[in-house]
Amino acid sequence: MITAISTNPWLMVLVIFVINIIYVSFLTMRTIATLKGYRYTAATFSIMETFVYVIGLGLVLENLDQFQNVVAYALGFGAGILVGLKIEERLALGYLVVNVITAEKDRDLPTNIRDLGYGVTHGYQYGRDGERTTMQILTPRKYERKLIATIKELDEKAFIITHEPKNINGGFWTKGVRRRRLKNYEPENVEEVLEEIYGEKEREDAGEAQEEKI
Repeated sequence: MITAISTNPWLMVLVIFVINIIYVSFLTMRTIATLKGYRYTAATFSIMETFVYVIGLGLVLENLDQFQNVVAYALGFGAGILVGLKIEERLALGYLVVNVITAEKDRDLPTNIRDLGYGVTHGYQYGRDGERTTMQILTPRKYERKLIATIKELDEKAFIITHEPKNINGGFWTKGVRRRRLKNYEPENVEEVLEEIYGEKEREDAGEAQEEKI
């Protein structure tokens, strides 16, 4: 098989391109996982990266004497970085903290966001035009866009900043994020979902009150 690849220049170009994409993808994901502190995930990616290096990259490096092979190597390297970043984005490791400042004081918005399954800490501060509601919201990375769309649906003028925390320890944070509830709603239907949640709460409260009477 190696002989067949070596004797066909276009097949060699394709092999170099594909192998470099796979190798650099693992390299990119391993680097990102290391920087984010996911040691075991980084170790797993490094094993895959080394496997590809030993099996395939040796063949690649031995055949860089042709210009088209060098071009394929460079293109594969660039494509591998993009693929690695895309895969990491899909995996969406870790959490994000979303800081929100509402357009005006809103006592219901923090409760609404919390009832949707997110971890929320909120308070009230003053801006140029008066009092505002401020929130720190914890969300798994893969739900970042959904959370931002939800906030815009409830307050289209809200000021939103996101950042990735280095460490999370204690408190309500990760325990307070209800993944099943986060997954089972769409931002454009958030008002209907909140009505259902509040209806369930009312029925539960009514049931508990009935039990207490009995």
